[in-house]
Amino acid sequence: MAYLRETGRIAPDEQPEVEVLSGGVSNRTVLVRRRTGEEWVLKQALERLRVAVEWHSSPERVHREALGMRWLAKLAPEGSITPLVFEDRGHHLIAMRAVPRPHENWKTMLLSGRLERCHVEQFGRMLGTIHRNAWLRRDETAREFADRSFFESLRIEPYYEYTASRVPGSRRFLSDLVSETRTTLLTVVHGDYAPKNVLLHRGRLVLVDHEVIHFGDPAFDLGFSLTHLLSKAHHLPWMRRGFAEAAKMYWREYEAAARPAPWVGELEPRAVRH
Repeated sequence: MAYLRETGRIAPDEQPEVEVLSGGVSNRTVLVRRRTGEEWVLKQALERLRVAVEWHSSPERVHREALGMRWLAKLAPEGSITPLVFEDRGHHLIAMRAVPRPHENWKTMLLSGRLERCHVEQFGRMLGTIHRNAWLRRDETAREFADRSFFESLRIEPYYEYTASRVPGSRRFLSDLVSETRTTLLTVVHGDYAPKNVLLHRGRLVLVDHEVIHFGDPAFDLGFSLTHLLSKAHHLPWMRRGFAEAAKMYWREYEAAARPAPWVGELEPRAVRH
C-alpha cells in the first residue's frame, strides 16, 4: 500500500485490501481490491526464478508483457485480454485489471475432468486470430516484437537446450528444432499459450501472462498448447478419447481462424516436433 500511495496510484487515505497471490515461479503477484470496486493485479518480475535449478532472467521482461498486453488488446478477440492499468519501469512492475469474479483457471478445470467443447473452440480461435492479425500487420509487429531474448532465456534454454544437455539421445533432434525455431519468423508468438494461463469468466476465456511474446514461428504456440491437451489424455486415462478429440477440434478451429495466412498449411510437421 505504501508503494501505491507514494506513487499517487491511490489516495493518501485509501485503504484497499491487498492479497498476495500464489502460483507461478517468475513473479511477485498481488491482488489489490479498491473501495471503488476496482480490482488490480500488480506483477513484479523476479531475477531468479523459484525453481530447483539455477534459472535467471532479467526483470525487464515485465515490460515485454506490458507491450504484449497493449498489442494483444488489438490482435486478440475482444474481451480476451486483461487491460493494462499502469507500467512502472523503475520498479519493473505492471498493474492490470483483475479478471472479474467469479472465474476459474482452465487448467484446474481440465484436470478435474471438466472438458467442454466451447472452451476448446475458443482456445483455438483465439490463437488463430492472434496469429492472423499479427501477420496482417507484420510490418509493425515484426519490429515491435523483434527482441527474442526472453523467449530464449525462458523457453529455448531451459526447455530445449537443458534437456539436450541431460538426455544425449535427444540432442540432435532438439538442436535441429532450436535452429528451425530461431530462423522461422512469421508472426507474433505468445510463447506461453497454455490452459494454466487461461481464466474462465462467464464462459469466456481470458488469456494472461505474456512475458515471452515475440515475433517468430507460430508452430511453437501450437506445439506448446497441444502438449497440454495431449498430456491430460495420459493423466486422465478414462477421458483419453475426449482429450484426443479436443486436440483435433482445437487444430481445426485454429486453422479456420488463422487463414488466409499462407503458412497455415505448412505448420503441422513443425508443430508436431514441438
